[in-house]
Amino acid sequence: MTDASSQTRLDKKDDDKEKPEAGAMVAQQLFESRTVLIFGEISQKVAKEVVAQLIALDAKNADPIRLIICSQGGHVEAGDTIHDMIRFIKAPVKMIGTGWVASAGAHIFLGAKKENRYCLPNTRFLLHQPMGGVGGPAADIAIEANEIIKMRLRINEIIARETGQDVDKVAKDTDRNFWMTAEEAKEYGLVNHIVATADKVK
Repeated sequence: MTDASSQTRLDKKDDDKEKPEAGAMVAQQLFESRTVLIFGEISQKVAKEVVAQLIALDAKNADPIRLIICSQGGHVEAGDTIHDMIRFIKAPVKMIGTGWVASAGAHIFLGAKKENRYCLPNTRFLLHQPMGGVGGPAADIAIEANEIIKMRLRINEIIARETGQDVDKVAKDTDRNFWMTAEEAKEYGLVNHIVATADKVK
């Protein structure tokens, strides 16, 4: 016979076993459905995980991959890595924005071809110039400032190319935080389809 405290410990052990099993089951279901999730801040760790999933799915076959993103942005180069990998693999990526798609998250969003860019109705988008906090010797500050200027120009050119906007207009728009609703993002050329249900993602 087990007392109440022993039974509680046994129940907790069972719960601890179920949690990783449940996580593994969800991960397997996502892989089988060819779905990749990006939620939260974009970091090198996130980039590594997402790229690994994209490569694994692409190696399996060239069927479309769904990438669902809700992100406030983050590390620019990590965003570059995911953006470029979306274009590098053979399998087409159906990009689905939800919640908010901001900064480096918006850059990743633009990695998909325009016809493959979707968002849910309440998604908000944010474009802005790269942030940079630099310190140290004056020469190093000058080098970093120059790199930020080049990065800003590069990203503005990508936004212009992928939205059909004039690069000067993009530069002006991104000089400060430039928020867009789903409808505004569609009008701007960022989004191609606003969808409310999964069956609308073709």
